[in-house]
Amino acid sequence: SIRQHGPRALAITWGDGHESLLDVRVLRLSCGCAVCVDEWTGEGRLDPTSVPQDVHPLQLRTVGRYAVQIDWSDGHASGIHPFARLRASCPCPDCQRA
Repeated sequence: SIRQHGPRALAITWGDGHESLLDVRVLRLSCGCAVCVDEWTGEGRLDPTSVPQDVHPLQLRTVGRYAVQIDWSDGHASGIHPFARLRASCPCPDCQRA
């Protein structure tokens, strides 16, 4: 399950019971869509200063069984965040050691 956890975090409860708390601005800045990352070079196009400090999700939609798409308060909505990448970005000590 995925839900808002206060104003600055998304909480994801995984099938194994682990819960990840992801900072929403960090998640927005990590968008890998073609608007945010050059498709040919892999170079980032997103200027972090253009993303408001208080950016937050407006709507979450699952994409198949592999990702979530987020509509952001800054108007961005084209990024798809694969579950594997979300799990790998869990900041908890156990996940960072793995």
